[in-house]
Amino acid sequence: MAWENQTFNSGFILLGIFNYSPTHIFLFSLVLGIFTVAFMGNTAMILLIYLDTQLHTPMYFLLSQLSLMDLMLVCTTVPKMAFNYMSGSKSISLAGCGAQIFFYVSLLGAECFLLATMAYDRYVAICHPLRYSILMNQKICGLMAACSWILGSLDGIIEVAVALSFSYCGAREIPHFFCDVPALLILSCTNTLLFERMIFICCVIMLLFPVAVIIASYVHVIVAVIHMGSGEGRRKAFATCSSHLTVVGMYYGAAMFIYMRPTSNRSPTQDKMISAFYTILTPMLNPLIYSLRNKEVVRAFLKMLGKGKSREQIA
Repeated sequence: MAWENQTFNSGFILLGIFNYSPTHIFLFSLVLGIFTVAFMGNTAMILLIYLDTQLHTPMYFLLSQLSLMDLMLVCTTVPKMAFNYMSGSKSISLAGCGAQIFFYVSLLGAECFLLATMAYDRYVAICHPLRYSILMNQKICGLMAACSWILGSLDGIIEVAVALSFSYCGAREIPHFFCDVPALLILSCTNTLLFERMIFICCVIMLLFPVAVIIASYVHVIVAVIHMGSGEGRRKAFATCSSHLTVVGMYYGAAMFIYMRPTSNRSPTQDKMISAFYTILTPMLNPLIYSLRNKEVVRAFLKMLGKGKSREQIA
């Protein structure tokens, strides 16, 4: 009954990241611009890969899944933050907080495993090209992507169930712009040490294990690329792999900084800045990194533009 009185009858207050000073109004407008670019860029990437048959390969299928995850991730946090800022209301219901935690944690976990799958795909393509169609056929590729979604969702279900089982009291003011588990635990009236240790163990598994797969894959890839006879093949391989490694570095670096530090070393300001980086900025950068450095994506985009112009001329 105490938990019901303390938690169900009232939600939480999101303190947010911006105030109403001219500088913060400008920064808020910048965030909305980044959100728009991220939304349009990831949507365009998904549509391009779906509509262009030449992009119906394992690598681009996995890239479309990454774009879908980024699209959902940026839509999990920014719209609510923008609504609260423009309306002046900072509240979020218990159900809304639980939904944010579930989608946020699930998508972060799914991306961890998907990035490892993408690294394995490049390893097979470059180190075992003759066996690529067997080792990364449509069924295996779909299964690996599905496993990424399922493992991420399991982590999300566990964390939201445990986080919302605690009693929360006091002002219930979350020093963040969305319901992040570490920020939420600060408000708990009960001892959360065991749960914090469980989160740390989950982070070790969901961050370090995929990182190990990525490092092992790219060590083999780099050795294979160095021994390539064709300069064009070497250039193309490096271009593809460097795009992926850039995304991996941004994503894992920020995630490890947030979730693999002890609670005593946390700073709300630092957490908000880093969270904004990988929940808002990274989803915008991913489609730009992959599209600008990928001739096939550029070709597909120009092809779609050409079709659109042709239809306009006919009309």
